Amino acid sequence: MPQKSHPLMTKTIYLIRHGQTDFNRLGIVQGSGVDTQLNETGRKQAECFYEAYRHIPFERIYTTELRRTQESVEPFALQTEIPIERLAELNEINWGYLEGKTPTKKDKALFFDTLERWAAGQLDHAIAGGETPLEMLERQKRGLERIMSGPESKVLVCMHGRAMRSFLCLMTGQNLKDMDQFEHGNLCLYVLEKSNSDEHFTVIKSNDQSHLRTLD
Repeated sequence: MPQKSHPLMTKTIYLIRHGQTDFNRLGIVQGSGVDTQLNETGRKQAECFYEAYRHIPFERIYTTELRRTQESVEPFALQTEIPIERLAELNEINWGYLEGKTPTKKDKALFFDTLERWAAGQLDHAIAGGETPLEMLERQKRGLERIMSGPESKVLVCMHGRAMRSFLCLMTGQNLKDMDQFEHGNLCLYVLEKSNSDEHFTVIKSNDQSHLRTLD
């Protein structure tokens, strides 16, 4: 993927999942059609991340169009002048009929059956009214192209759980059916690097939550 920068430059992406919402706490599915906000714990997680990583010279921050990602980087918005850009292409997958519902036993079975189908390679399968992993991946390719086209060498990206797993596959060249290998928690951090001579990103740090220890 072309990068409009010095040929020897390394692109470093700090990739975080948004902080906790009440829907996370209650186990309610929230996809691209559910625009929830951070709860008190989520806001504290955002502050903890800022305190731990405010020394990193981020040149740009990317979020999705959903508030929970924007609120997760709000400390940077309030206390720095780093440009922040919203990319709809990075939005969470659309979970269709399951979104925003308190899950029933039947709903939970449907959810886990869908995950099993995806892990078996049925990536064109979607929950009724929802989005397939392949559809999500196609829009994420456009989002990554936008990030890579910028001159910045160090950026922060805030995303969502399922979308993050897919995005990590895209960046590292892993098969999308294996996306569940990428574990995550609220406000976890992945760090990835790629030089212009590399085909894919290398994971430097995975699902790191050490910055949240003060909340324990």
